[in-house]
Amino acid sequence: MYAYETVPAPDRPSGGGPVILGIDDLRPLPRATRLARTSAEGVALLQEHRDTYVDELWLDHDLGGEDSIMPVVTLLEEAAFQGRPYRIGTVFVHSANPSGAETMVRSLARWNYRVRRASA
Repeated sequence: MYAYETVPAPDRPSGGGPVILGIDDLRPLPRATRLARTSAEGVALLQEHRDTYVDELWLDHDLGGEDSIMPVVTLLEEAAFQGRPYRIGTVFVHSANPSGAETMVRSLARWNYRVRRASA
């Protein structure tokens, strides 16, 4: 369903299964272990996993109505700016909005998050 690159997770602690978080208003994201449908839910989900290694984070840009993923991107940027970035194996951007997706990729890559564009 989605084209993505599998990336090894050297920082991943042993024990337990992978942590795969998704933030998308419509897609089911069957690989996700937790799913948020709005940016506010996405921020809360990441804050809940603040000290957890996240194997994959799947992000959609447009979250319905006027909502977008940008509050989540800002949270990730601010954490990196403060010297304590979230521990994420790979961020997958799977938005059908090309300019929004490019903004997300550029913003997160600037802060050294491993980010990949996936087919939406």
